[in-house]
Amino acid sequence: MKNILYTSCIFIAFCFTSCKDFLDYPPTNSGDAETAIQTAADAQVIMRGIMRKMSSGDYYGRNFPLYGDTKGGDITIIAQGRGYDYLYVFNHSESSNSYSSIWSQGYHCLADINNLLASIEKIKAAGSTENFDNFVGQALTARALIYFDLVRLYGEPYNENKSSYGVPITLSLLNAEDNLLRNTVEENYTQILKDLKDAETLIVKPTNAATLTSSRGFLNYYANKAIQARVYLYMEDFPSALSAAEEVINSNLYTLYSNDNWVSSWASEFGTESIFELGIYANEGDLNTTSLGAYYRRRAHGSSSFLGNFTASDYYLARLNEVSVDVRMGVMAADETSSTRLGASYKYSGSTALAGDKKTTNSTAVNIKVVRLSEIYLIAAEAAFRQPSVDLTKTVTYLNAIRKRAVSLAPATTATVSLDMIANERSKELFTEGHRYFDMIRWNKTIEFNDEFGDISTIHREKTIDRTFFKTILPIPLAEINANPEIGNQQNTGY
Repeated sequence: MKNILYTSCIFIAFCFTSCKDFLDYPPTNSGDAETAIQTAADAQVIMRGIMRKMSSGDYYGRNFPLYGDTKGGDITIIAQGRGYDYLYVFNHSESSNSYSSIWSQGYHCLADINNLLASIEKIKAAGSTENFDNFVGQALTARALIYFDLVRLYGEPYNENKSSYGVPITLSLLNAEDNLLRNTVEENYTQILKDLKDAETLIVKPTNAATLTSSRGFLNYYANKAIQARVYLYMEDFPSALSAAEEVINSNLYTLYSNDNWVSSWASEFGTESIFELGIYANEGDLNTTSLGAYYRRRAHGSSSFLGNFTASDYYLARLNEVSVDVRMGVMAADETSSTRLGASYKYSGSTALAGDKKTTNSTAVNIKVVRLSEIYLIAAEAAFRQPSVDLTKTVTYLNAIRKRAVSLAPATTATVSLDMIANERSKELFTEGHRYFDMIRWNKTIEFNDEFGDISTIHREKTIDRTFFKTILPIPLAEINANPEIGNQQNTGY
């Protein structure tokens, strides 16, 4: 696919002639595709670069989690014109506000992964005795996660129409003239699971605190299993989702934050719940006033140029304030609408006092927690509840481990537990972490938007939508179509 090739610089492989980024640094004395990687240490350098690219503002550093929250009903905007408000009002077309940066960055990362895997295979075929297994496992796991993210953006939900168009699959080095077309959603998920399962026996499996520490900022066996649990949940293969989630939980390598420590965990790197966390450091990907945290906190808090565009909806705040004491209120602060409305989220500012997780005054270079143990408990609760042989005991056990963060909220029982109860807990626990919209879509729930703040134009959507609305998935970007006209015949319906 030509545009994928151009934006990702696939056609130059590791010949560092035009794409200026981390991978411009050749790990050996030669920079061509034949010799760019020769040792496991070289592969580690490349994996570090891939993690860096995944943490960019075009992907997990801002755009992907922002997309997953601003469209799900738990977020509203205070005013238009401060940036990314078109996400909230669904002002998308193939030529305007297509939000194509995730497409481009995703395929850029995939190109680097495929290059790495091809290089390793070539070196092994030439007789190398280096052990590349862990890096192959990491690369396959990262590839699976990226395809999972892309298919949720561009394809219909698996449980709605898995035969519909997903995204193009590329697993090898491409030529500039290659024009790939879209695979089906089912084919995407088949490849995602294949990569995850192939990686299982290769990727490092931590067995103690020391080996766990050495994998911080990278993918390991339990991150792979956690992603499997997430994927199986979306496929509604609930027994497999539960099994994968329980393997992570029962490893006992990760522990839930206590109520006393939950708020302060956001001011710490690589905490006890962090299964996969991407590092964001000052002068190394810090987006400053356009960071994820800057968009969610009160405008001008910390700098007059901070945007503060997004705030919690009334619907979310009603859920969070169901009881008088919920520890998760500790990362919320007053937004600009009033001194008492705690609508501003400070998770990605480290704390409401702007204490970033680097233990410095920098409150924008805050790590992105891609997978937390809390989510895995909630996956286990939902999967146990929705599997063919319902296990209510497991459901309430896993749910109550998270539900107790609302201190005076009555525990769920086998008689009272419901999917709505689980959904509400996912909303409260994972707020501004990029899940709510995708959850509402896979549950086939109606999303209601809190449009009552300021003068907001909503001509591009109704106040309520569901997944029958064509703009719940993004258009294939016009730049991609111009480079590969045949994919234009596979444009998502309505665009």
